[in-house]
This record gives sequence, C-alpha cells and structure tokens, in this order.
Amino acid sequence: MPVILAENLSKVYPVAVKEPGLKGTVRHFFRRTYREVNAVQAISFAIEPGEVVGFLGANGAGKTTTLKMLTGLIHPSSGRVNVAGHVPFKRQFAFLQKITLVMGQKQQLIWELPALDSLRINAAVYGISDRDFKTRVGELTEMLSLEGKLNQAVRKLSLGERMKAELLAALIHQPNVLFLDEPTLGLDVNAQVSVREFLREYNQRYQATVLLTSHYMADITALCQRVLVIHQGQLIYDGSLEGLVDRFAPCREVNVELAHAYPQEQLSLYGDLETVEGTIAHFLVPQERLTRTVAKLLSELEIVDLSVTEPPIEEVIGRVLRSGIA
Repeated sequence: MPVILAENLSKVYPVAVKEPGLKGTVRHFFRRTYREVNAVQAISFAIEPGEVVGFLGANGAGKTTTLKMLTGLIHPSSGRVNVAGHVPFKRQFAFLQKITLVMGQKQQLIWELPALDSLRINAAVYGISDRDFKTRVGELTEMLSLEGKLNQAVRKLSLGERMKAELLAALIHQPNVLFLDEPTLGLDVNAQVSVREFLREYNQRYQATVLLTSHYMADITALCQRVLVIHQGQLIYDGSLEGLVDRFAPCREVNVELAHAYPQEQLSLYGDLETVEGTIAHFLVPQERLTRTVAKLLSELEIVDLSVTEPPIEEVIGRVLRSGIA
C-alpha cells in the first residue's frame, strides 16, 4: 500500500472581489461578491514506503497548498487523500505521531531559550519518555553534528545550526513520513550539503518516506530519483529525473575538437551549429539523430576529441516551470 495517496485532490479558495473607490467599498461591505481560485486541480499520485520524491513548481503553483492538505492543515475541496493509513484532516494523534512538516521559512524553536528546552516541550507533547528522549536526542545530535550547540540560546546559533536544530525538533518523535518545504532555504553551500547528507542518512536508517520541495536543484538531484512537477495547480509530470530530461530536453550538445578548421558551411551540414571558434565546434542534435550524427562526424571529419552532454537539469526544470509544458 502507498504511504501517501492522493486521488483527484483539489482545493478551491473563494476570494472576495472589491471594486475601487468609495462606492466599491460600501458595496463590498454590504454585499460581497466572490471569485474562485483553483489552487490545486484534481492531482493524483502515490508514494511508496521509503521513497524520496521531489515536488517541483514555480511560486504559486500549488506546492504548499498540497503539502497542507497532505498534513491535514487544510481540508481539500474535493478528492481523496490518505497518509500512513489516515485521513489527514481528521488530525488524529496516531496520524500526527507518524508525520512531520518542516518549512524552511518557519520556526518552532523558542528564540530566547536553548534549543534543548524546546525539544523537551516537543517530547512532552508526543509523550516521549525521558529514556527515549535522551537516546533520540543523542542519536540525532550526532547525525546532525550539533554536539555542544543545544544548550545555547537559539538566537545565538548560526542559520545553518538553527535549521539543523529545527530538523531535530521535527524528528524527535521519529516520524516515518517527512514533508519538507524548502528545508535548505537561505543556507550557505556547506550547510546545504550537511542537511542533504543528514536527510539521506535518516531516510536510509529509518526507511522514512520523504516529499521534498526545494528551489535548489542540488537538493533534488542529490536526494530524489523521482519528481512530481506541478504547474498552475495541475500535475504535469510524475516520473524519474532522467525521464524529465528526455521528455523536455530532446536535444543533446555535441562538442567537437577538430584536427584543423573546416568551413562553417560544411560543419552546418551535421546539425544545428551553435558556435565555432577555430577548431572547436558545438552542435545541438536531436536525441533520435544523435548516434547517426556522431558516427557521421567521426567518419567524415578529422576529430581530436568529441563529447556529448545533456543540458543542465536546472535549465530543463526552469524551462518546464516557465512554460508548463505538459
């Protein structure tokens, strides 16, 4: 059975419409009119136990709304959702013990207190015994490299240390379903790498299921083999990262170092010639013609070196998010 199951999940918000000026204000006060905003439109997907899945979309695409429905913070307008065997919006305690939601722009630790005090509060909320609390804090502290930091006031921690402490607080009850919304937001490169390594280790150690949203493609490529792409509330892709590149970037770049210069007109016969500088030429070649083109280049030209590269994943995903290509 999937750990996370969404079937035709939708969320519609009524938004009040107000005309400008005093007359519009008076009319709005006595008789309001509304328009509907379709934040999420009939999306369906299933996530199996232990999967780490990236959830991608431009700002306003519906990612956070979907996460809030999956965690029970808001009620869906229509459709069915089941997480860890529970209906999220019922907010049963057994359900809350199995999940966690981490939002990079929100914090749960108390600013003026040592992080350890906030962890004790979380332990009390979840009914964790003192023995289990010490064991879990010790284990997660070691995994997050936070030794000696939890007794400091949260405000004195660096941004990276605070994010790690937030993760520790969110995982103190050992949830097996993690919803992560921009967990590396604002962190420097070293802190981002550290958080990624921790998430990978946590997933492997506890077989946790993870749904991750991030605008840092390094997070996605390092942790996720599968991605969901949402555009204007609609799910437009569900599959592997490699499949995303194959589907939305049909061309490959062929880079050639020639033994001597050739006329540009001659080189243009082998594909879409992007640039040529002396003996260095760059071609864009459709994937279905790649093998044939490379063989022709090698047989007809004197070549010192040849390489084939895919477009960067950031470029491919950026193109998808901008255009919403289905």
